[in-house]
Amino acid sequence: MWDSVFGIGCAIYLLNRWVLVPLTGNPFLINWLGDLLLVPCALPLQVAIYHALGLRRRSCPPTGFEILAHVAFWSVLFEVVGPRVLAGATGDPLDVAAYAAGGAAAHLWWRRKLPARSMSAAEGR
Repeated sequence: MWDSVFGIGCAIYLLNRWVLVPLTGNPFLINWLGDLLLVPCALPLQVAIYHALGLRRRSCPPTGFEILAHVAFWSVLFEVVGPRVLAGATGDPLDVAAYAAGGAAAHLWWRRKLPARSMSAAEGR
């Protein structure tokens, strides 16, 4: 489950939440950086849970379909249902764009071509 996108995303989220937003008050940091980090930070945890419960056979990075399905679900939940149920919550189409952009960036990272390992390294020599 652990990967660099997850770790770096969570570190950026914590830095933003507890240091950058209080110091700068920057609107992008306040409104959209957390949304951009939703897929990289939340989806690896979810697919690990799915795998542990036997709902997912492979222990690998999320697929494009899983990313799209979760972005769609979270978009409806947070931007349509949430504002109707929670007082003071509002739906924002830019949040959906941020979920999708973060998902696309994470997908590119998870699907990048890794350099081929040498035969001796693969054999543990």
